[in-house]
Amino acid sequence: MKKISTVAISLTLGLTFLLTGCASSTTANKTSAENKPAESTTTSQTAQPAPKVIKDWKYYSADQVKEAIDKKSPLQIVDIQVEAEYKAHHIKGVIPTYAYPVKTDEEKEKLAKILPQLKASKDPIVIVCPAGKGGAERTYQYLYDQGIDEARLFTLEKGQSGWPYSELLEK
Repeated sequence: MKKISTVAISLTLGLTFLLTGCASSTTANKTSAENKPAESTTTSQTAQPAPKVIKDWKYYSADQVKEAIDKKSPLQIVDIQVEAEYKAHHIKGVIPTYAYPVKTDEEKEKLAKILPQLKASKDPIVIVCPAGKGGAERTYQYLYDQGIDEARLFTLEKGQSGWPYSELLEK
């Protein structure tokens, strides 16, 4: 019984220190700008939720994209390859952006230029990057953050480098 009491007291003290330590450090770290009263009465005083970080990417295989192209199914294909790679080979009918690797504001601005076109439709969007990895993931996240429904977003598996249908390429 004495051991249970000791463990319970230790846990209570530990949680108390943890919670009060976090609360006081949050208050102490506020900048002077955060402590000033709001200048506008029209701004909301509620905290904005943190943006969702996508971790479960959805994919279209090369076969699925080819089938959609062959059947003329509604599909928007966004190619983010750099311009030299795009000119060397790209899938027919894609929307070129030259935004790869989608890390800088300048590269994201290239995607922003096609947002009206993407938002004007409800069609699935397949992102094509050189290998279907980081650049595609950053594009996926950027488009989601700009209001594109996540249900519409897909990445081409293996990217342009894994595209096996030369008859559907433009060079």
